[in-house]
Amino acid sequence: MKTQFSKTWVASKQRRKQKKYRLNAPLHIKHKFLSVNLSKELRAKHKKRSFPLRKGDLIKVLRGKYKGKSGKVEAVLLKRTKVHIEDIQRAKHDGSKKFIPLEPSNLQIIELDLTDKVRVKALERK
Repeated sequence: MKTQFSKTWVASKQRRKQKKYRLNAPLHIKHKFLSVNLSKELRAKHKKRSFPLRKGDLIKVLRGKYKGKSGKVEAVLLKRTKVHIEDIQRAKHDGSKKFIPLEPSNLQIIELDLTDKVRVKALERK
């Protein structure tokens, strides 16, 4: 089985092939995996369904143990396609706090961080 990323791969029912595609994808494609759906207000305002996450965005958790909680994005882990949120942490045995990595597909953007001009232009694009 090849370990390189395939540009011609379309789809498969096999979970191992789906995981391999996501794991071996180059960073510019992994960035697309970090797209999160927008809230109803933002959808109406910007005429977009989803947008890539960035540090500083305010998000809400839709699935899992932390469902209903919201907070600011603390870090976006591009290589692992995970997100750290400000208020969602776990206490370790030594008393220190540890961020819990969340899957972007289980999140929703409530408020966008529009301090970057390039991001504003990308939002205004078709």
